[in-house]
Amino acid sequence: MRIRISVLVLSLSLIPFFLTKICKGEEVKMGEKKVLMVIAQKDFRDEEYKYPREILEEGGIKVVVASSKLGTAYGSYGLTANVDLLLDEVNPQEYEAIIFVGGMGSSEYFDNPKAHFLAQELFKKGKLVCAICIAPNTLAQAGILKGKKATAYPSVKEEMVKQGAIFTGKDVEVDGNIITANGPHAAKDFGKIILEKLQK
Repeated sequence: MRIRISVLVLSLSLIPFFLTKICKGEEVKMGEKKVLMVIAQKDFRDEEYKYPREILEEGGIKVVVASSKLGTAYGSYGLTANVDLLLDEVNPQEYEAIIFVGGMGSSEYFDNPKAHFLAQELFKKGKLVCAICIAPNTLAQAGILKGKKATAYPSVKEEMVKQGAIFTGKDVEVDGNIITANGPHAAKDFGKIILEKLQK
């Protein structure tokens, strides 16, 4: 009985300590930051999903995967990914960044209202909005690239420029809280830059 009372007293005595930590914001850790990766259910580009995810997770970031269907999503070259939730179920307030992964299948989000909504909401809140390969066109169609420097796979350049994007053609482009990349060869640098921004 005395042991239980001692444990209780000790626990109560630590409450002010933990409250102080919480008030100072010291309880926030990198591992608690969440990033949403949006991938096509079929034909996402393997490297553009694999490398940024590995880099972010190694940096202590929690990665959540969303798509148009639950279950398994399939990359263009054999990689598979487990889908955590439907795109329509995503709450943008839970994430520090959103990443639209490229590949041929990512065109399914070019005119997707929920994809546009998520990009717009995170952009307004100053969170990171990222896309690679042809996926930056989703950001352009969402209206958030007007007057912004951006890059992408050349096949979507014309559509992006029509929506007001300043197309640079660089491997990776950063303009404020928008990060874009132009293809699988830039996937690792893309992931590293996103992590660096999240760690600031």
